[in-house]
Amino acid sequence: MVPRRLGKGSQKRARFERLKIEVEKFVGANPGCSAQSIVANLSHDKYMRNHGLTPRKIGFFISRNLSKTLTWWQDHKAGRRVYGEIGNALKPKKTH
Repeated sequence: MVPRRLGKGSQKRARFERLKIEVEKFVGANPGCSAQSIVANLSHDKYMRNHGLTPRKIGFFISRNLSKTLTWWQDHKAGRRVYGEIGNALKPKKTH
């Protein structure tokens, strides 16, 4: 068995940073988008297929790493979370 290399993880860090930038850019351009649409854009349009992205992973990624810039709210018609930038969120008005 080959011993594990002790590197700095520069490729992993670069992928992480690129993913952060691409998610922020897409949500900024498409407020009110779902995790599924984010994954579709990244996997097919941005060719990030080897990242193993799923809507669930994107949801966890946003809540853990982008909570200072992005927020989510519940889309009651579709029954899922949708994402937008903090301050520019298109949250529906309460009618009660």
